[in-house]
Amino acid sequence: MILLNYVSDNNFDNRRIIMAIVNNDFHQILTERHSVRRFDPTVKISRAEIKEMLQETITAPSACNLQAWKFIVVDTDEGRKKLHQYFMKFNFPQIDNSSAVVLFFGNTLAFKKYSQLWHSMYKAKNVTKEAMEAALNTFMPLYEKAPKEMLVADSMVDSSLAAMQFMLVAREHGYETNAMAGYDAGKAAIVMGLDPKQYVPVMAIAIGKHDPKADAEITTTRYPLDDLVDFE
Repeated sequence: MILLNYVSDNNFDNRRIIMAIVNNDFHQILTERHSVRRFDPTVKISRAEIKEMLQETITAPSACNLQAWKFIVVDTDEGRKKLHQYFMKFNFPQIDNSSAVVLFFGNTLAFKKYSQLWHSMYKAKNVTKEAMEAALNTFMPLYEKAPKEMLVADSMVDSSLAAMQFMLVAREHGYETNAMAGYDAGKAAIVMGLDPKQYVPVMAIAIGKHDPKADAEITTTRYPLDDLVDFE
C-alpha cells in the first residue's frame, strides 16, 4: 500500500509519461470508458506507472487551486484486507482481482499548506509577489474562517474532479476502472490510518485489465439529453 499526498508540484517529465500512453484518442477514451467489475488478477501495474497516472491526475482543477485531495493506493494483500473491513461484499471481486484500488479522500485542511504552495510558485518565478499576496490575502482568510461544511464540500468537489480525471488517464494508459462508493464512510479514514476529522472519503477506484475469461461487461444506457438540459 502506498500513501500519496500531492499538493503543489505539477512539473513532471512529459517524455516519461508519454512512453506509458497507449491511447491518445480522446474521443475514444471518453466514449468507450465503462465500469469493469471483472478484472484479470494476473495483471500488475507498477507503482512507478501508478504514480505517473496520478501525476497526470493532479493537473485537474480545484477550488482556488487548493488541491484538497489525498490518495491511498492499495496494491498489497495487507491493504486489500483492510478494505474488506469496511467495503460491502459486492465490491470484493474488484478489490481482490484488480491491479490496485485508489482511494480518494478530501483533505479539509489543505489550506494549511496554501501559503507554502504560493511561496514555492513565487520562488520558482511562476507568479509575481503581487499575485501571490493577492491570492493569499483573498483566499486564506476565507478558508481559515470557513465552517466545516464548506471545507468538506470543497474537498469533495476537488477530489471528485481528480477521480474522474484519473479514470480517463487510466484509459489513456490502456487500463479499465470501476468507481466504487459501496463502503462504510464512517470507517474509511480510520481503517486506512487517516484522521477522520481531516479526511473525508470520496471514492474508491479499482484499476486493471478486464478478465478475458469473463463475460462482457454490461453496456449501460444514458437518459435522453433533452430530459436533462434546460436553456435559459
